[in-house]
Amino acid sequence: MKMTFRGGSLSGSVSTPPSKSHTHRAFFLAAMAKGHSVIENVLLSEDTKATLRACEAMGAKVTVGEGRNSFEGATVTIDGGELHAPEEIIYAANSGTTMRLMAGIASMFDKEITIDGDASLRKRPIKPLLDSLAMAGVKVGSEDGYPPITVQGPNNGGHIDIDGSVSSQFLTAILITAPMLENDTELVAHGDLISDPYLDLTQEMMKKAGAHSKRKKNTFTVRGGSGYLPFSYHVPADFSSAAFALVGGALNGDNVTVTDIDMTDPQGDRRIVDILKTCGADIHLSGSDITVSKGQIRAQTLDMGNTPDLFPIVAVLLSTAKGTSTLKGAPQLRLKESDRIKTTVTMLKALGADIEETDDGCIIHGKERLAGGTVDSFNDHRIMMSAAIASIVCNNPVVIENADCYSISYPDFPEDMKSIGMNIEV
Repeated sequence: MKMTFRGGSLSGSVSTPPSKSHTHRAFFLAAMAKGHSVIENVLLSEDTKATLRACEAMGAKVTVGEGRNSFEGATVTIDGGELHAPEEIIYAANSGTTMRLMAGIASMFDKEITIDGDASLRKRPIKPLLDSLAMAGVKVGSEDGYPPITVQGPNNGGHIDIDGSVSSQFLTAILITAPMLENDTELVAHGDLISDPYLDLTQEMMKKAGAHSKRKKNTFTVRGGSGYLPFSYHVPADFSSAAFALVGGALNGDNVTVTDIDMTDPQGDRRIVDILKTCGADIHLSGSDITVSKGQIRAQTLDMGNTPDLFPIVAVLLSTAKGTSTLKGAPQLRLKESDRIKTTVTMLKALGADIEETDDGCIIHGKERLAGGTVDSFNDHRIMMSAAIASIVCNNPVVIENADCYSISYPDFPEDMKSIGMNIEV
């Protein structure tokens, strides 16, 4: 699909989709909980549907109810606890979260389980997680550390070391599996922990489902044998998705409001609010609403290590800032759906930005306006949506090839952007 974005002066309100990270975790925890769990306001995107299919393949009974539309806000009920090894290959499609968390859960079973994905997912490394599972007695196999992978338990728990500098999802996979094991687990992360807020999110959701875990610096201990209790949960709004409308408002908006936002939620990407304030946007918080209007955006130096999903849209924000900006501290971006450092820089260069790669981020020399042009999404939803927002500061339209990948995390993105004034042609 090809889409053309012609920018616009934005105004009005939009309701952000539910959190993808929360939805993935809620589905897997409910599948492991023995009993009936109710999860409200879930995100039903391509990625989270892959997780639901994995839950069903293990024997969980899944019922999807009606939501505010066909993609998001639905209620999902899961009857879990009586799980078995899947009979078929688990196909995670493009979802790295599904693949990694399922790899941990698969280690509970004494039958070999294969997990695979699409061409993009096969480029994403998983060796650190497999090495750590092997320390717990799990038999693992892979294509030189990349999918497809095989996992066969039992997982004995105990002391496990892991490289924490590649992906927090590796740690989450071990943590959420640990309560299901016979023995306690002590997980020690080495190196510089990245995306740390996601680990807080994991532990908080495990607690809601009755599991016991503790953390002391980079050491996590989880009580084995407890399993999970069925729970009811309302998925909060997703800050990384809210960032697109908020940045659009900061670039050329008059009271763009994102509704139903919980600033107390542990999502690391709530930092977008502070980034916008620091950069000079006119931003106000009122209850669960965030309102932003156009401001004089100033260059910044920002460490993106704990908020890598914000990297592309923050680069767009700073592309027309006054001065030179540096985004740093996020080498893990090269291991996302695309090499997001390279694809962000390539996309913005194609639109006329003065930007260059570094090993862990980029350097941006702000320009008054960008030119516009044709870009490829690289099949990366965050690159596609960031390019769309960039059209607001372009003199000419932004044409995006392979644009339909937005459905991976934000199925209503075009409709929501149209509703606040963006000019879009499909």
